[in-house]
Formats: sequence, C-alpha cells, structure tokens
Amino acid sequence: MKKYVKEFATFPDITVMLLIFLLCASFTIPHIFLFGTWVALGIGMLTYATSEYVIHRFLFHIKTPENPSLLKIIKRLHYDHHVNPDDLKLLFLPLWFSIPGFIIYSIVVYVSTGSTILMMAFATGLVAYFLYYEWKHYFAHKPIQPRTKIGKNIKKHHLLHHFKNENYWFGVTHTSFDKTLGTFKESKEVEKSRTARNLENRMRTGILINNCEVPVT
Repeated sequence: MKKYVKEFATFPDITVMLLIFLLCASFTIPHIFLFGTWVALGIGMLTYATSEYVIHRFLFHIKTPENPSLLKIIKRLHYDHHVNPDDLKLLFLPLWFSIPGFIIYSIVVYVSTGSTILMMAFATGLVAYFLYYEWKHYFAHKPIQPRTKIGKNIKKHHLLHHFKNENYWFGVTHTSFDKTLGTFKESKEVEKSRTARNLENRMRTGILINNCEVPVT
C-alpha cells in the first residue's frame, strides 16, 4: 500500500492540490470552533460530491464536439481515459481544469457571504473532497482490494462503467446520484456496450443506451 500512496501523492497535479489544501486548511484551522466554519466545510464537500456526478455524466460524456479544439480538451479530460483507463496522466484531472473551477466556486461563496473565513472553509472542504475523489478513482484502477463492503461495491461499479457499459455508474466516491437518477443497475441487468472504451465514436452519431443508438437532436 505504501508504494501506491507514494505514487498518488507524488504525482505532480496531486502534489499541487495537496499544497493548496494545506494552504486553505491553514486559514481555516484558527476558526475551527466556529459553527459557520463547519457548515462551510460541509457545503464545500457536498458541492464536490455533487459535481463529481454532474460533471462526469453531463460534461465528460457529451456528444463528440465538432470543434477540433473542444474535442482535444474533452479527449484529455475524459475520452482518452476510457481508452487507457490505467494511464496516470489521463486518470487525474489536470490543474488547468480543476483550479479555475475551485476559484469560481469560492468567489461565489465570498460574494454570497462577504466572509473570507467562510470562503476559505468552503475551499478547504471542496479541495479535501476533490483529493478524496482522486484517491478513490486512483484506488479503483489499481490492483488494491478495498477492505469495506461499500468500498468494494464502489470499485466494482466504477470498473463496470469502464469495461461493461459507459451509460451507468457515474459515481466514483458514492452511488447516491446514480441510484436517484436511474443510472445505477446491477451488472446482470445491463448489456455490454460496444463503445465503453471509445466514447469519441459513441457520441458521433448518437447516444448508445443498452447498445441501441438514440439520435441526438
């Protein structure tokens, strides 16, 4: 396990995010006994737990862009990860995507509350959950056996998303939204997709659901 923790923590993008987390936490810890700090921390974590599903399903799995530049971006963000699921350079989200999003979220909190303390607590929770997400994603693609039933279940269904059918199991750290929004099924209920490893091809003419192509209008 130590070698996996080291590989994870020393990957450049993760190292930078760990440093950002420590910076945010250093502003938050002095205010840790304030009720508002805990509320902001929780909202930050909930925000990323929500965006994890929303971004994965509705952005990373969009119809193949016609614009070459946009296609290049979405290939880097996700399409190529389905082609090579275990490539670390494709597994982790790039800083140029993550950091601007965190800044925008934090500015919205500051504008809404007018409080630097709450903004930093929110950012701490947001980045903390992001790192948890990246670890669970890394964990799912490594030959590591989870110890808990929940962990085994999440890893199993994430790998099904990659290798059986890309239209289900979008959650990486939890299955709450999948179960609520109808994208969670047991493996035996879902047909094997021909395009789980090739999202670029899947989205060119339509959305493939259970191997039946539905045209995008």
